[in-house]
Amino acid sequence: MKKILSIIFLLLFILLTGCGNQKQEQKNIDKSSEKNVVVLAAYRHLAPGNKDGLYCSRVLGVWEPLITKDAYNRPAPCLAQSWEMRDGGKEWIFHLRQDVYFHNGTKFTADSVIANFDRMKKGYKRSSFYGLNMETYYPTLIKYEKIDDYTIRLLFKEANVNELYKMTDFGSPIYAPECFAEDGNFKSVAIGTGPYKITENALNKYVVLQRNENYWGEKGRIAKYVVRTIPNTDTRYAALKSEEIDGVIDINAIPPFLAEEIKKDPRFKVGTNKSTMIRYLGLNGTKFPFNDIRMRRAVSLAIDRKNLVHNMYLDYAAPTVNILNYTSPGYKVLPVIYDLQEAKRLAHEVLGDNRCEITYCINGSEPLQKGEAELIAYWLQEIGLDVKIKSIEYATLARMLRKGDFNIVRTQRGLANGDPFSALYPFVMPDGALNVSNRFAYKNTEVITLMNNVKHIADEKERQRVFDRVQDIIGYEQPVIPLFNDMNIVAYNKRLKNYKPLIYGVDLSKVELMNEHE
Repeated sequence: MKKILSIIFLLLFILLTGCGNQKQEQKNIDKSSEKNVVVLAAYRHLAPGNKDGLYCSRVLGVWEPLITKDAYNRPAPCLAQSWEMRDGGKEWIFHLRQDVYFHNGTKFTADSVIANFDRMKKGYKRSSFYGLNMETYYPTLIKYEKIDDYTIRLLFKEANVNELYKMTDFGSPIYAPECFAEDGNFKSVAIGTGPYKITENALNKYVVLQRNENYWGEKGRIAKYVVRTIPNTDTRYAALKSEEIDGVIDINAIPPFLAEEIKKDPRFKVGTNKSTMIRYLGLNGTKFPFNDIRMRRAVSLAIDRKNLVHNMYLDYAAPTVNILNYTSPGYKVLPVIYDLQEAKRLAHEVLGDNRCEITYCINGSEPLQKGEAELIAYWLQEIGLDVKIKSIEYATLARMLRKGDFNIVRTQRGLANGDPFSALYPFVMPDGALNVSNRFAYKNTEVITLMNNVKHIADEKERQRVFDRVQDIIGYEQPVIPLFNDMNIVAYNKRLKNYKPLIYGVDLSKVELMNEHE
């Protein structure tokens, strides 16, 4: 009971002390002055601009990919309406839509796709969302070519049977070639083919979206969106309650305890769905004590994830020990085990009768991370770890990770696409981006062999057996400590219809304004 009361007190403390800490510069929108305008807010700016590899988030509906995802995270047609795999996955043919125009009026053709591949070929483009990298999304690609005005061909050195999954959404974004500068950055606002186009972009303040009246698909119901950037959770919540905004969008849109509060107000609704985001603890495997598998397992077993999710996140999450997200087509459910006695035994094998002081770094801008860290620190002191929590601004935190100046870091990862291989590789392979940059220092020879072999397996059932085995191994060895799979939580004014959370964002083109008589 004391533990539960302390958690409740902690939540109230976060809620009360967070109010009014920041004032967000906002663009005043008089919704009565323009019909069919919806004002939303996100914690981050959703159109970071010219030097961002994607310019803006997919959720804004500005750009579209060749291949998108269906409700189950499986590949689905978008700008490519059909495809063929040949030669065991070494050759892919894509047939493009023929009735599509970019926002600037130019026609979408195979030449447009080739120009986008030429841009990717110039090198890795960083993004606030998912980096644009030819090697990640098109491994061993040796040639891309136009067959005719609406057909392209990709040729690979090795069989690439899972290429469709790699290409979904962030793996195949398409922009009008006219908006690219010589270096591959944007020289103008991103010009896409989507249901909305950007008409104004005030960096870190707001972005204005106008309906694309020449959209090839079903046109958006809302004529205009204004998406504000409001980093502070309490300011965002207050703006919703005061009806300055109609809804919140993107990851971290609204924390669970405020979602519960907003439910009490009859003017608003809260919607949830699974999310591609997983929250986890990164352990510095280059330093004692986490260079020992027994200590990583001890940490995992000492964390009562079900308690954490229930009391800190009010069950707006799903506890997990699997680093592969639960929306992935290759996901395997692994048992979530809390065993403090076994955790103590394993930790004692590593530490003996000594205690170890460790640094636990968190992102100071996320309101629940402090309380979560204090709860986890309480559990870890039971296995001989004395935790010092450091709340750090994100940019500083990223530098600390690169330098290895930490023992534990609380972080997260989303699915750029539906490919289990692409999702697992950064964590479990010796040259994986996160394994290297975040100092996990994880290496398992069986995992390396399995991951190298699965690239050439065409049979879906056999591929799944391989991915199941990889998940079993990392579920036991815990190269990182998964905590929970996120939920996509949105809150919105009831004047909106069809404001439904997807596994990533909201489909803004489907949202409508409620009729006055409804």
